[in-house]
Amino acid sequence: MRGVLLHGGLGTRLRPLTHTGPKQLIRVAGKPVSQWVLEDLRDAGVREIGVVLGTVSPLRVVEYYGDGSWLGVELTYIYQGYPYGLAHAVYLARDFVGDEPFVVYLGDNILAGGIREYVERFLESGADAMVLLAEVEDPRRFGVAKFDEGGRLVGLVEKPRVPPSNYALVGVYMFRPPHIFRAIEGLRPSWRGELEITDAIQRLIDWGLRVDYAVVEGWWKDTGTPGDILEANRLLLDEKIPGARLEGVVEPGARVEGRVVVEEGARVESGAVVRGPAYIGRGSRVGPGTYVGPYTSLGWNTVLENVEIENSVVMDGARLVNAGRVVDSLVGAEAEIATSTGLPSGHRFIVGEKARIRL
Repeated sequence: MRGVLLHGGLGTRLRPLTHTGPKQLIRVAGKPVSQWVLEDLRDAGVREIGVVLGTVSPLRVVEYYGDGSWLGVELTYIYQGYPYGLAHAVYLARDFVGDEPFVVYLGDNILAGGIREYVERFLESGADAMVLLAEVEDPRRFGVAKFDEGGRLVGLVEKPRVPPSNYALVGVYMFRPPHIFRAIEGLRPSWRGELEITDAIQRLIDWGLRVDYAVVEGWWKDTGTPGDILEANRLLLDEKIPGARLEGVVEPGARVEGRVVVEEGARVESGAVVRGPAYIGRGSRVGPGTYVGPYTSLGWNTVLENVEIENSVVMDGARLVNAGRVVDSLVGAEAEIATSTGLPSGHRFIVGEKARIRL
């Protein structure tokens, strides 16, 4: 089985963070979101993966992942350019997948339990397609499943005003060629100007082909908004950090408490306190007078001095110096937040790459 990782999109709901980089490379709990996806595919036995790239800094994706060998996978890059929809991105992978069954995985989605059991179920089933669903409180944001009285999947509707159920598509689809490509070839753009994967799957259903579904167990996050990023970070820190891992330097006089990862090359200096669950990325420096509280992830090469921070994600190369108390925030790569005045009671930020803020 082959994999298709969708790494495009404009990331409009995450601006300004996505003006200069793909949303899927935002690092949560120590890894870019799409790396969690690639590792999930690998652990499900999918090793040959096509990565469909968009228009937002696609070379950054290539530079970070390379050929994928360091992750135990083999990557092929497919350039989509402007995001004309999920179905368009899937169609571009037709030569890559050939005649093999394949799984499509959105690069900004994370599933707690992984997809291994669903991949195995699909391969054993003989179905022409399979979709994964999750029950959500507000399905209007998603593609939504419609069932008949017997519980059979009979339709899919993209972002409906009146949802036919509370079961949303989670962004993982499995197909057997060639029917899905034939279905996409006949599509017309939706009201959003995109070729919708829900319309393509609806065609499979209308043609009488077998389209199975499974409801995922555990949590699922579509990391499309700042709040989603912070929640995914909390969930991953809780589930993927079973204990402390101190590979970097913790100086005498520093305190590291609970489930904390300090990566190689990182340094927690005397007078700093880190309370887990927390993640300190490689090359980062947590300086004197700094408190890193629970559910905080620092990317690579960040610098924190005389700042209190909790429940936040700080991206690579960012600097927070004399910045007071920072909570519930996303700080973009190479951004800088500093003040020379007294410590305020608390700030909340969504700060884009290379921004400069003086408080």
